[in-house]
Amino acid sequence: MDALLGWLTQARWSPYAAGIGIGLLSCVAFVLSDKAIGCSTAFARTSGMIERLFRGDRVLERPYYKQFPPVVDWEWMLVAGAVLGSLLSAALSGDLSPEWVPQRWADAFGPAPGPRLLTALAGGVFMGLGARWAGGCTSGHGISGTLQLAASSWVAALAFFVGGVGTALALARVFL
Repeated sequence: MDALLGWLTQARWSPYAAGIGIGLLSCVAFVLSDKAIGCSTAFARTSGMIERLFRGDRVLERPYYKQFPPVVDWEWMLVAGAVLGSLLSAALSGDLSPEWVPQRWADAFGPAPGPRLLTALAGGVFMGLGARWAGGCTSGHGISGTLQLAASSWVAALAFFVGGVGTALALARVFL
């Protein structure tokens, strides 16, 4: 049994095996739900659920939430599963080490947690805005859209890589 499940305890999985797994997950999602996998709508639904706590059912009058009601659906569970699966994988591999400021960040920018948290928050906000603006996130376009041979998703995936590499090089030049 250990030989069969030994891969669960590895700190790093083969990107080829992970890619095959994501491809199979995409196929199963299409067969079972006739929908592509994606994550950004789950975050928008979550914001609607939070807004609903304060505004009640009035949030359901918004045009966006008429099309995408703020409820827990299979996409929302996919995101929850990714988070919980990541934690479980890190724990099983012995690689789980919660820390506010990773050593690499501390070496480059200092040990204070405030700038690290603000940078993470800003990055998350920009990613969320970009995902909504692009009509989907990296998993929606880069995996599901390219799987369906959608030209817009191929353009988006290329833009993700070009933008990511360009941003990383610019930040490295400025901060390192």
